[in-house]
Amino acid sequence: MNNRLYGNLIFELSKEGRRGYSLPQNKYAHKLSELPASVCRQEQPQLPECDEMTVVRHYTNLSQNNFGVDNGFYPLGSCTMKYNPKINEEVAALPAFQNLHPLQPDHTVEGARAAMLWLENSLCELTGLAHFTFKPYAGAHGELTGLMVIDNYHRSRGDEKRKKVIVPDSAHGTNPASAAVCGLDIIEVKSQTNGQVDLADLKRLVELEGPNIAAMMMTNPNTLGLFECQIPEIAKLIHDCGGLMYYDGANLNPMLGVCRPGDMGFDVMHINLHKTFSTPHGGGGPGSGPVGVREGLQEFFPMVSPYHGNFAVMLRALAYIATLGRDHVKEVGPLATLNANYIKESLKDVYELPIDGLCCHEFVFDGLKDKSTGVTTMDVAKRLLDYGYHAPTIYFPLLFHESLMIEPTENESRDTIDGFIAVMRQIAEEAKNDPDLVKTAPHNTPIGRVDDVLAAKHPIVTFRQMQAE
Repeated sequence: MNNRLYGNLIFELSKEGRRGYSLPQNKYAHKLSELPASVCRQEQPQLPECDEMTVVRHYTNLSQNNFGVDNGFYPLGSCTMKYNPKINEEVAALPAFQNLHPLQPDHTVEGARAAMLWLENSLCELTGLAHFTFKPYAGAHGELTGLMVIDNYHRSRGDEKRKKVIVPDSAHGTNPASAAVCGLDIIEVKSQTNGQVDLADLKRLVELEGPNIAAMMMTNPNTLGLFECQIPEIAKLIHDCGGLMYYDGANLNPMLGVCRPGDMGFDVMHINLHKTFSTPHGGGGPGSGPVGVREGLQEFFPMVSPYHGNFAVMLRALAYIATLGRDHVKEVGPLATLNANYIKESLKDVYELPIDGLCCHEFVFDGLKDKSTGVTTMDVAKRLLDYGYHAPTIYFPLLFHESLMIEPTENESRDTIDGFIAVMRQIAEEAKNDPDLVKTAPHNTPIGRVDDVLAAKHPIVTFRQMQAE
């Protein structure tokens, strides 16, 4: 491979006078003088000048440098980066769907409306809730929408003092952030040493703040991949004091076919369609965060968007559900749980497992078991790149110093998982025998170990700036 084409910016490949196109003469050039000077460029835009083959090779090489679930194992904990079947893309790309405009008259989009109703009914059946809105564009947007439902509910009853939301200390960071954006105050409830909500601490908070509690936000399984066994008691505590239960659907994947949030006592929830129902995501999108509510709360849905969210993501989710069908969707949760436990049990002798026992779809190691090597979780993540694997989530949750969160999803074969286990064991062995090899990784990627702090504080995002420096 030509490293010059592979590692350089397109601007660095530019040569003055080179062209990759040939356009006919502009027969309207004489009319340019009619444009006001205020809207005309004073100088030519700084665009690269390259021939067509250079452009094609450059961007093809860049595309091959991207990592995605289509070309490798992607065990990113908490984000559920599952495989996206290609039939989903075909459905979303159907011209009758793809060419719709959000401002078309209702009578011209009956097919799209029927698809949304089918998806809503499917989600209601899977979650045990009564109604969904598809307006939120992402998970965090869904959280905000759900909390607005709760706030609207309390306001409708004249109970405006309920402005406090209980959030576990293991929660996703979006939970307290969404509550704050909604104008609510956060109360943190502690976790026990087994990783689950401390019921005694929750009782103390309810006794102290009962009349002020608007809701409790929970993820189940929680961020450690552990099923919260005390949901009935927790739900009763919150409901008895007048609050509502909010379910963060980020970890819904292992629940499919096993149990439903609505049956557990949750009143409001959001679903990340782009996680649980296979739409690929990353780099900021695409996302969809529909919010479901129990009967009676649908009247409190806020207007968070004039349109019905990301329609193509909904179509992919519907295709995924329809392809699996009622029977096979029940296999998703158990298989995700099986894969995660298999990895955990195969590696816990060389990686520190702070909380032992059965996990659900994901689990968390606290770095390598042998701390004397000085090899960190960051080092392990970087070394995985040399072996062709995307790193798991690192340094989250914040409950452990060297968190390494692994989620394999239900799609991966035992062959793939065994390969990942072998590499993780190999890295643990390297950490003992040649720690510098791991500490200086990656070695086989186009870009080696970067200064993360410098990149965050002083990012170089334009070619002109890089030239100046």
